[in-house]
Amino acid sequence: MSESAEATKGTKTSLSRESSKCSQENCKRPYKAKGLCIAHYRAWRQGALPKARYKICTKEACRKPRADQGSLCAEHKGGAAAAS
Repeated sequence: MSESAEATKGTKTSLSRESSKCSQENCKRPYKAKGLCIAHYRAWRQGALPKARYKICTKEACRKPRADQGSLCAEHKGGAAAAS
């Protein structure tokens, strides 16, 4: 193999993170992870963005989908209110 072929063999073909923008609408900051800038990535981790990080109830051994808001399913969310 020639030297030029070896040099181009390991080059990146995708854009660098600095040149790629956040995937959120009207955001022009460079992305950090998952296509989101640092501010939107933090919001996603805290559950503030519409696409939740986890989709199932956090109660042990429960695999039901989460209720609209919060980390519990409808059954456990209702049980917590009744116990209070």
